Amino acid sequence: MSERIWTAALLVIGDEILSGRTQDRNVAQIGTWLNVQGIRLREVRVVGDDAAAIGEAVNILRARNDYLFTTGGIGPTHDDITVDSIAAALGVPVVVHPEARAILEAYYASRGGINDARLRMARVPEGAALIPNHYSGAPGIQVGNIFIMAGVPHITAGMLAELTGKLEGGAPLLSRTIGCNVAESEIADQLAQIERQHEGCQIGSYPFFREGKVGANFVVRATDQARLDACVDDLNAALVAAGFQPVDGGI
Repeated sequence: MSERIWTAALLVIGDEILSGRTQDRNVAQIGTWLNVQGIRLREVRVVGDDAAAIGEAVNILRARNDYLFTTGGIGPTHDDITVDSIAAALGVPVVVHPEARAILEAYYASRGGINDARLRMARVPEGAALIPNHYSGAPGIQVGNIFIMAGVPHITAGMLAELTGKLEGGAPLLSRTIGCNVAESEIADQLAQIERQHEGCQIGSYPFFREGKVGANFVVRATDQARLDACVDDLNAALVAAGFQPVDGGI
């Protein structure tokens, strides 16, 4: 019986990402964090500040993954429409969360007080829970299997820390890298054969061209250390048998 694999998707929201004005850094940090939780990041989408596009993506991604994370669009300005768009996609109203309001009132008490713009950050889809934010007061939001988070990477990181150990997942994905100065086409058949022989292992091939030489780094992934090591051993043996010198850790 195959092991249950828990999956997640990430929806990155914001015109500034699509225009290139802002470079997204959340894909890498969320993917890394999810792996530690035993959850595989299976797909990532980027959409602009468009309610229909956000809603469509949310409904597709939440249905075919165990979890959906979104980043961006939960600030105080008129173009922060993530909460409204997700609520509409779920068919629920937007309400002011009383705990979120209290958090924001306390946070802004010495910063000019609460106003309508700041109060926007207390709005949530009805039935949602909060994800604490110790950096800027405004909390993240959880509704069903959707986790709505800030787009600012260090704030996102803080929200992820709050969620650590609280999501159900499977075994973390382990990996080892083997580098070799070989064209991947020369070893392709062996790679496929070795992967078939080692259940639960995947081999990714990442070619490069450096200092006039072609080569590739082979990343072996598995959730079981013994299976991973056995697959790497066979890969090393195949490379040596073919007349190449593998490098543990990659090139």
